[in-house]
Amino acid sequence: MIAQSVAEILADHVKLSVEGIDRLYLNVYVPRLQAELGIVGFFRHHRGQPLPSGALMGPISRRFVAALEAFAAEQGLTIVQFRKRERKDDIVVEQRRKFCKDEGIVLIGKAQEKTSVFRTERRRSPETGQP
Repeated sequence: MIAQSVAEILADHVKLSVEGIDRLYLNVYVPRLQAELGIVGFFRHHRGQPLPSGALMGPISRRFVAALEAFAAEQGLTIVQFRKRERKDDIVVEQRRKFCKDEGIVLIGKAQEKTSVFRTERRRSPETGQP
C-alpha cells in the first residue's frame, strides 16, 4: 500500500460543483393594485392624493421605464422588446452567445403580458360635453 497525502485523496475523490443563477426574471406585478380598493388605498394613503385616478399611474410608469432605460444606457445594456408569441428564451440564448463577460446582465427584456386590470372610464357630461 502506498501512503497518500490528504491533498492527493481529495484531488482524486472530491469534485466541486457550483450552481448559480442562470437567469432572473423581474415581473412587475403588484396584486393589490389589481383591485379597486387597493388602488384607492395606494393613491390616497401612500401617495397622498385626495382623488384616486387611473391617470395618476401613467407618470409613475413613465418614470420607472425612463429610469430603467437610463440604467441600460449607462451600463451599455441591450433592451429587447419581445414581440407577441415570441419565445423569450430563444432570444436570450442568442444574446448569451454574444455575451463575452464571465458574469453580468446579458439583456433587459420587455414584454407586454395580458392581465385583467382595473380601468377607469372617461365620462362626459351630456349637457356640456366636458369630462
